[in-house]
Amino acid sequence: MLPDADAAITRDGKALILAYDHGIEHGPVDFEPNPETADPERVFDLATHDAVTALAVGKGVAEAYYPSYADDVSLLAKLNGTSNLWMGEPDSAVNWSVEYAAELGADAIGFTLYGGSNNEVEMAEEFRDAQEAARDHDMGVVMWSYPRGQGLKNDTDPGTIAYAARLGLELGADIAKVKYPGSPEAIGEAARMAGPTKVVMSGGSKTDDRAFLETVAGAIDGGAKGLAVGRNVFQRENPKEILDALEAVIFEEASVDEALKLTSASAVAND
Repeated sequence: MLPDADAAITRDGKALILAYDHGIEHGPVDFEPNPETADPERVFDLATHDAVTALAVGKGVAEAYYPSYADDVSLLAKLNGTSNLWMGEPDSAVNWSVEYAAELGADAIGFTLYGGSNNEVEMAEEFRDAQEAARDHDMGVVMWSYPRGQGLKNDTDPGTIAYAARLGLELGADIAKVKYPGSPEAIGEAARMAGPTKVVMSGGSKTDDRAFLETVAGAIDGGAKGLAVGRNVFQRENPKEILDALEAVIFEEASVDEALKLTSASAVAND
């Protein structure tokens, strides 16, 4: 990693990446709880929120929508991704080049690495090429570091997550996105293993406001530098409210109770 290479997609050294690569990775099912979010413009509008430091999307969505938002949204070009229809050993197709992402105005690239997969060697070599090309264009590099494969029994085991974070450092990522390993102490160990590479927590499946914010706060307290989140924002009825709350927790060091006051869930609880 390079010092300050991620400056365009961070704020005060922290990140809140709004991930919207779900259309390829999971398919339409992720939009069913909030059908309007199948329209990428809805999520681009969300990405203009002050809390969001970058929006991660694939090539087609970036081509169609980013030019209209270039002044208000930092683009994280998610270079690889494979549909949920794929049933083989974990792998991820490279869908666009760093050079083309740079032409579209991307501020950084994102790349999934499935450590432990039978395809790990090929994916690591693809990451190498993307990482080095990103440096030629002064772009930051985010690794979706997701250990996965037939030989891996628990992909959220603390030791596995620490290894995932270390892969981010060893292979040259500025930010490593990892799954939450269950406790602030465990994500703290992952952050220690990552050294200067920033560790951000994957948002995961949607949970209620308090449970989600408590997990995020715990991750930040443990040493994570932010969050890369999709469903826990855009599947909500009031996604801007949860972004207000996340901004308070991640950037303003507010307590969960203080952050919850920014959501309508708090108003209902106090009725």
